Amino acid sequence: MNQSEQTWAKPRVDQSAASAAYVVISPARNEAAFIELTLKSMASQTMKPLRWVIVSDGSTDGTDEIVQEYARVHSWIELIRMPERKERHFAGKVLAFNAGKERVQTLGYEFIASLDADLSFEADYFEFLLGKFSGQPRLGLVGTPFKEGNVSYDYRFVSIEHVSGACQLFRRQCFEEIGGYKPVKGGGIDLVAVLTARMKGWQTRTFPEKSIFHHRNMGSAKHGLLATKFKDGEKDYTLGGHPGWEIFRWFYQMSKRPYIVGGCALVAGYFWSMLRRSQRSVSPELMAFRRREQLARLRKFFLRRRTGEAMSSAGA
Repeated sequence: MNQSEQTWAKPRVDQSAASAAYVVISPARNEAAFIELTLKSMASQTMKPLRWVIVSDGSTDGTDEIVQEYARVHSWIELIRMPERKERHFAGKVLAFNAGKERVQTLGYEFIASLDADLSFEADYFEFLLGKFSGQPRLGLVGTPFKEGNVSYDYRFVSIEHVSGACQLFRRQCFEEIGGYKPVKGGGIDLVAVLTARMKGWQTRTFPEKSIFHHRNMGSAKHGLLATKFKDGEKDYTLGGHPGWEIFRWFYQMSKRPYIVGGCALVAGYFWSMLRRSQRSVSPELMAFRRREQLARLRKFFLRRRTGEAMSSAGA
């Protein structure tokens, strides 16, 4: 792909952004329905990035034209275009992200964000996240919960150390130490990044004081709800999840829509992959690390429940 094919809107030097220390990269594939919400959110930020590179991953729906309009007004927005590809998969998203990262390599940034192109958020969102790094030299990755409609994280079962892939803001040193995002075709690139960061001694943290709104329902681009649950189970297996953890998820997911069958589809996907001996997407080292964390969280959860029951009995 030559330069003329890739670059659509080259940014001008913006001296007013010189004090900012972060860059943002957004792979975008056919996001015309939502990307203007993200553009408006970024344009309103109290702390602007040095550069925001939006990588159109072969979009055919007008995404590029919408971004171009904003790039003409905001000098820190850059649009590049990847060639069209027939298949939509997560490895392609990593390739798009890396194309955007190449465009910021010479900038003196300290933090780098991966931002989905179907989000909206408050004007001080990035100022809030960047402030969390202050005085925390081993904090390598931060984010917030995301919401879809009225649904958000249940922190009884989702660790505060997990950072959603909707928006992940890394310390540059952390991102380089983990080797960036890995092109996992079946998905889970954000999870692999979070786990690898912790395995290498970095702290990762979600801050629930704020949230980000996700406008495209997860998994809705290609699959129905039950098929998505089944594929989530398959992904849990390929990403090294512990069988005991998956059984626990099974019971929990049965209490969510679609009731009963959703949890069954999830666990079926996991054990179907186990029976097929599907290829793992993570190294044995990372799988062992993930399983230790999962078992530790299960022990903590059941200990907390027993402690609460004991206190209730004593109070009665």
